[in-house]
Amino acid sequence: MTHTSSSANIIVIGAGVVGCSVAFHLARAGARVRVFDKGGICAGMSARSGALVRMHYTFAPEAELAWKSYHYFQNWSEIVGGRCGFVETGFAVVVDERNAARLRANVAMLQGVGVNTEVVTAAELQKLEPSAFVDDVALAAFEPHSGYADPVATTESLAAAAKRHGAEFSTNTAIARIMRRGGRATGVIDGAGRVHEADAVCVVTGPWTDALLAPLGVKIGIKSERAQIAFFKRAPELKHCIYIDTIAGSYFRPHGGDLTLAGLGGWKAAAEANPDDFRESNDDDFIAAVRDRLAKRIPATADAPYSRGHAGIYDVSPDARAVTGPVPGVDRLFVAAGFSGTGFKTAPAVGAAMAELILTGVSTTVDLTPFNFERILSGQMIESANEYEMGAGFGHKL
Repeated sequence: MTHTSSSANIIVIGAGVVGCSVAFHLARAGARVRVFDKGGICAGMSARSGALVRMHYTFAPEAELAWKSYHYFQNWSEIVGGRCGFVETGFAVVVDERNAARLRANVAMLQGVGVNTEVVTAAELQKLEPSAFVDDVALAAFEPHSGYADPVATTESLAAAAKRHGAEFSTNTAIARIMRRGGRATGVIDGAGRVHEADAVCVVTGPWTDALLAPLGVKIGIKSERAQIAFFKRAPELKHCIYIDTIAGSYFRPHGGDLTLAGLGGWKAAAEANPDDFRESNDDDFIAAVRDRLAKRIPATADAPYSRGHAGIYDVSPDARAVTGPVPGVDRLFVAAGFSGTGFKTAPAVGAAMAELILTGVSTTVDLTPFNFERILSGQMIESANEYEMGAGFGHKL
């Protein structure tokens, strides 16, 4: 038998970086918020994020989310409180001749959004980045003020800010199902059978999202993809910025003064991962492959000692872009999932826009309409005109 144990204006399911951002913005706006997570705060992919803070996308609404979020990372203590660990390093996307025209078009689009970015030649990149090999580079897009952050500190400070505004967190509390009455979401039932009523429910549960939505007759079609990152030791005098290397097929960034973090995007077409049971350490062949591709761009890392590494789970939507907004057919039910590896850098603006949508019916920080659920159901997937042809290391859209 169930019994009522709590009520709130809005229930948020999921205490990763996006869920905590949604909770913070809702609570700051005066809503009574209750956040549930089957683990702890930042217990899932958020803690394993590469935590890049960059704006280069090929789809303008995505770039706008990253651009609006960048303002938060730069001014974290004033806007959110606490620290996010943002470190400015600069950021470069490097392309070969087949992607040069696309890069020029994308940089023009990004500049229109407001992003501080420019097209640089291989020679200009070499001056900015003396440690880089540039002979195979046709052009690069350079963002001088981008960088990376600390994903755990970012998520925990958003949660702390939400709590300061009155949000309540129920961790280690799995949600069994979403309640619906008369076509409307009315709350949730947790794993112990307790009923928690609410005026609205927002599902921010990454790879677990479809399991919650399926009993309501809808699903996004999320694939769970295991993604690895490795840390290599480098000499402190060896400096480099963040790279997305579409030629060699890798991405990497400095980490502190003497480490480089590197990943390969969608490396290997593997069977779908189980987000509750996956290998969290690096594969030996991954370590070798990522070091090899890193060394193609930064030759001095060819013999860099492996320090540590880990894997996490990306929640990949059918078009590898986020699904945010109302859930069709269920009033007052909202979703923010399917981020496909881009959730961290856009989390502040996504949280602000989702809170606006839930409370007022309109998202004004960034219009979330392009990311709506209907596109999935109708098969009208997001495609941008200047998508890059990616090297072997990438399974996702940039």
